[in-house]
Amino acid sequence: MNRILSFFAIFLPLLFAGCASNYKALYNWDYYSTQTYKYVKGGNEEDTEKLFEVYQKVLDGQEGTIRETIPPGLCADYGYLLIKAGKVEEGKALLRKEMELYPESVQFMNSIIRKVER
Repeated sequence: MNRILSFFAIFLPLLFAGCASNYKALYNWDYYSTQTYKYVKGGNEEDTEKLFEVYQKVLDGQEGTIRETIPPGLCADYGYLLIKAGKVEEGKALLRKEMELYPESVQFMNSIIRKVER
């Protein structure tokens, strides 16, 4: 019986210590999905403003993540919505930022910029 108790006394703490992790997310999305859902469902001005706030938090809040950079597609999405809201220059700047961060998006971002400039 002492052997069993010794076993549990020694190995259980080791087992649980192995379960602990220093988890770091690849990106910090904050409340992006929740607020995007509200925007898509409601689409009113208040939801749009809250979504813009969440975008800004995600853009600014990547410290401590694995990549420490803006998630793919976020600048493009935010830029497109800014263009739709009439903030064309800010939107185009974010589309260019998306191209800078993710070169594979260049053709798509350029096509959006060309459509906006027409």
